[in-house]
Amino acid sequence: MVKKVLTWLGVAFLIFFVAFRPNSAADVFKSLGGGLVDIASGFGEFFSNLVA
Repeated sequence: MVKKVLTWLGVAFLIFFVAFRPNSAADVFKSLGGGLVDIASGFGEFFSNLVA
């Protein structure tokens, strides 16, 4: 029950954030995406060095 309420609150906050602060929301998602790319690149480099 608590998990369901927290999930809906998170979705509502996300919608509010995107609706009223679109530039800030875009910056947040860009930085999150950049972080994920960096993580994937690190894993790729690790496995390349592991095999080589």
